[in-house]
Amino acid sequence: MSIYLPGEVPETQVTGHGNAHQTNYISPPGDHTGAAEMPVKETTEAFLFLSGVEVLAPDETGGIVAVGDSLTDANISQLNANHRWPDQLARRIVARPSRASGSRLLGVMNQGIGGNRILHDVRGDSGLRRFDRDVLAQPGVSHVIVILGINDIRNRNGKPEEVVTADQMIAGLHQMSVRARTAGLKIFGGTLLTFYKESFNPGFYTEEGEAKRQKVNEWIRKGGAFDAVIDFEAALRDPANPFQMLPEYDCGDHLHPSDAGYLRMGDIIALSLFE
Repeated sequence: MSIYLPGEVPETQVTGHGNAHQTNYISPPGDHTGAAEMPVKETTEAFLFLSGVEVLAPDETGGIVAVGDSLTDANISQLNANHRWPDQLARRIVARPSRASGSRLLGVMNQGIGGNRILHDVRGDSGLRRFDRDVLAQPGVSHVIVILGINDIRNRNGKPEEVVTADQMIAGLHQMSVRARTAGLKIFGGTLLTFYKESFNPGFYTEEGEAKRQKVNEWIRKGGAFDAVIDFEAALRDPANPFQMLPEYDCGDHLHPSDAGYLRMGDIIALSLFE
């Protein structure tokens, strides 16, 4: 996709998505949208201006929205490798046997925002505030996968008024479930990954925060609010130390998965959920 901006664009009007882990190209001045080879002045790893592409599809086509934080955005994953777990899920859907077997055409929309939380704004609107725009309003949406909450626990900005309880997080996730089901969508809850002694922001791990994570995960697994549970934590954790990810699935900061971990997340989602 090429975009031409004919005039000056103030920095305050530049919209984008940082940490996209995808090379994008910025040309010298001029309209190069029709060029077979665009001249390149510089590159960026952010998506700028373009927020989505809509295509015409048969009525029975469905859409899966993955709503989450940097774990869905795939922070610290390999540049241009498309190792985000929604990418892996999309590849598996495309690779299914032909539609003659009853498989449904599905698109996957990644609505992960690094740092996003259920209850409070930080990088963009909170999960609850953006749910209508980023999930319910997406064309053709039929299914939702939500994995949010670790940033509510970590409270990156350290604001006392943004300290949350497990029950408040559960109430927020339950509200998402109700709103999705009311709209006729199926919604699946993803369990929160481990963050034991994370080094991405040293000191953010606490035993109190771990207790909140455990309580929220217990509710996700047994609360019955979701049409199904996708147990990301169980798929990545170390059986010898269930408070940590397996080293091969840990990027090294004990918070974000490695590329292998992100791919594993996409691999453990049962495709039968979308039939």
